Amino acid sequence: MGATGAGRFAPSPSGELHLGNLRTALLAWLFARTSGRRFLLRIEDLDDRSRPHHERRQIEDLAAIGLDFDGPAVRQSERRAAYTDAVDSLRRRDLVYPCFCTRQEIRDAPRAPHAPPGAYPGTCRNLSAATQARRCRDKPPAWRLRTDGGEQGYDDALLGHVAGVLDDFVLLRGDGVPAYNLAVVVDDGQMGIDQVVRGDDLASSTPRQRHLAELLGYAVPEYAHVPLALNAAGARLAKRDGAVTLSQLVGDGIGGEMVLGVLAQSLGLAEPGEAVSLAQLASRFDPARLPRQPWVVQPAELFGAQGRLGGLCAEHPGGFVEHLDG
Repeated sequence: MGATGAGRFAPSPSGELHLGNLRTALLAWLFARTSGRRFLLRIEDLDDRSRPHHERRQIEDLAAIGLDFDGPAVRQSERRAAYTDAVDSLRRRDLVYPCFCTRQEIRDAPRAPHAPPGAYPGTCRNLSAATQARRCRDKPPAWRLRTDGGEQGYDDALLGHVAGVLDDFVLLRGDGVPAYNLAVVVDDGQMGIDQVVRGDDLASSTPRQRHLAELLGYAVPEYAHVPLALNAAGARLAKRDGAVTLSQLVGDGIGGEMVLGVLAQSLGLAEPGEAVSLAQLASRFDPARLPRQPWVVQPAELFGAQGRLGGLCAEHPGGFVEHLDG
């Protein structure tokens, strides 16, 4: 206890939250509240699929399972000047350069033997100023961070030591939209976030983000990447998997309190069918005892006795998957 920083949950309002998203939000809340931190909500709405009605629904669903936040939500769409300032500061240090490559060109380019899959091969890294100016007239460039290609490692609260090789990753897209790796670092740094809890599918992005935070002079947060929720086939969430959002579950007679109980059960914090409060979960919470494997969800087993969902799950025997930062 006694920490002075903050944790956060940071959904993208491109759709409704599903059980996996709500489970990550609950974990982020528990990590923050049991360590004496503030808990903040950030809406990552730079994506052109973002919609205000999805944001409203997400906030309502978080409230329905009892989660509370300190202060109003922060919206990335209102913070573009902060991202521009960050890139300008890096540009003055010659740490960014324009890139004109298409995705296909990047996929087809040869790479160094140690480079991870999808790493940028450095095609535009050393273009002359004249070539850059000429190509800028034909096509607006993306802007990449210039790195040394070295390894960046960190200790994760759940995964242990994680390491990755840095590449020259995108900060600003060709259409001027800030890239995720830039926005999340600037936001976390300026919001005082010193604890990041999110899905373990984002663990591989963390070396890039840590490196950028150091360049921008921000304190580097501690990280806990939590296992995802998967269906029986290990696939991502799809509509054919049945009722997957809180609004769908409510329509089948399953409210926020029951969903909270199921999420708690999946984390080893409650018995099957037990009604629990957030205060009870906080008193039981021990990060060292959290499951380290994905949550394989069988909806009929979790909710089959409630309302009409058992029948729906018999027709659609899939499950839920979580895939977002928050």
